[in-house]
Amino acid sequence: MTETTTDMREEVRRRYAETARSVTAGGSGCCGPSSCCDEPSGTGFGEALYSAEQRGDLPEAAMLASLGCGNPTAVAELREGETVLDLGSGGGIDVILSARRVGPEGIAYGLDMTDEMLALARRNVAEAGARNVHLLKGYIEAIPLPAESVDVVISNCVINLSSDKAAVISEIARVLKPGGRVGISDVVAEDRLSRADRAERGSLVGCIAGALSRAEYVAGLEAAGLEQVEVTFTHEVADGMHGAIVGARKAPAP
Repeated sequence: MTETTTDMREEVRRRYAETARSVTAGGSGCCGPSSCCDEPSGTGFGEALYSAEQRGDLPEAAMLASLGCGNPTAVAELREGETVLDLGSGGGIDVILSARRVGPEGIAYGLDMTDEMLALARRNVAEAGARNVHLLKGYIEAIPLPAESVDVVISNCVINLSSDKAAVISEIARVLKPGGRVGISDVVAEDRLSRADRAERGSLVGCIAGALSRAEYVAGLEAAGLEQVEVTFTHEVADGMHGAIVGARKAPAP
């Protein structure tokens, strides 16, 4: 790992640790100086992207720590008995919702690198009574699960924070079972924007500067062997930058 990559990862970890500590202390996590929604178009991030019904049935701290740019559980078509993996699970909102959708016979894994977020998530999972949740510490570039072990991979505005997105996508393809699928919310750039253009529109930890373009996302998923790749813009978060739903499937076994 290069020094630059290590520095970027540490900056992201530090910012999200600050958010977790703020929420734990009773403050508001979203739209502070540490969150994805610390951008001019902050309404495109956070708890407002969940339905009132979902918000009313979750621990308050899980909602306050929500820094995502979408609601992947709303599009992942989770089914009873499935195994789902949430990359960058943060305070636990999506892993808790996923656990409820897959039911007691299913499993919801949450993976995060930040101790403070994992501690907050454990508290929220316990409060929600989600007994089929397993929280893991690790990096999304090196998922600590066996190959072909999950039915669905979800993520909420996290892949754009990685400095090695090819590794993340390769890991997603590795852990998916044949026929498994991807339901990701992320910030994605229009193809017309260069990397410099994206950097001008926001910060890395603000989920803007590190975003892939639509064409880059499609090419990366297809290079990893995934099929039926779709990137659908849902709402604009900055000029030429959009919250998006990213879907794909792994080919079924022959």
